[in-house]
Amino acid sequence: MYVLYKLLRGTVAFNIFIGVVLLYGIWWLVGILDMNLLSMLLGRFVAFGVIILIIIFQPEVREFLLVLGNTTLKGRLNFLERFFPEDASILSEVKIARLNSIQNSLEYLSKSKTGALIVFSREPLSTIEATGVPINADISAPMLDSIFFKNSPLHDGAVLISGDKIKAGSCILPVSKNRDISQELGLRHRAAIGVTENSNALSIIVSEETGEISQALRGKIKRNISLSKAKKTISNYLYSTK
Repeated sequence: MYVLYKLLRGTVAFNIFIGVVLLYGIWWLVGILDMNLLSMLLGRFVAFGVIILIIIFQPEVREFLLVLGNTTLKGRLNFLERFFPEDASILSEVKIARLNSIQNSLEYLSKSKTGALIVFSREPLSTIEATGVPINADISAPMLDSIFFKNSPLHDGAVLISGDKIKAGSCILPVSKNRDISQELGLRHRAAIGVTENSNALSIIVSEETGEISQALRGKIKRNISLSKAKKTISNYLYSTK
């Protein structure tokens, strides 16, 4: 149950899952109360529940099968590590170096007002990665700076960072349809929010107009955060087991 919770936490799928549970609960209740007509109508949905769930959770099912289908020993070990991560209360020098590289890049991008969108993911986001250009490079400030350079062919779209690698650049993200989002925010910010609505990802955005740094997580955005706050958020997201 805990593994299932971790897979669905922070995604739209979690809300859908709660809705399905409530539907089954109501169907059980109307059966107890002998409300035959309503019980029959709800029973039609319940009868095809498995098919409906597969359709609704198609992206999550696809991601799970892609990970499960990895035939390499390393892939299987990584699969287990996602569910049972190592204790990261004390960050290693390598992890600190990665965080410093990301912070240095964000500082440069903010000061130069270079638009940027970085998506961090603890689990594989194969559907997002497939929309971009494969990179699979070590995390470094020069690499991130060069990707978002205005004349770079990869500067449009998002950079996907998973684990200790820059997986892909110029990725296309789903744009949030939430009408409560401020009209001041453009497509870059809406895409950053959108990907966190459909997955357990973290997005860091640098505004091209103001150089302002923002973060998006679980469909919520925090604007104009400091570099230290961004670094702490990324560290907690990537390396905290809580």
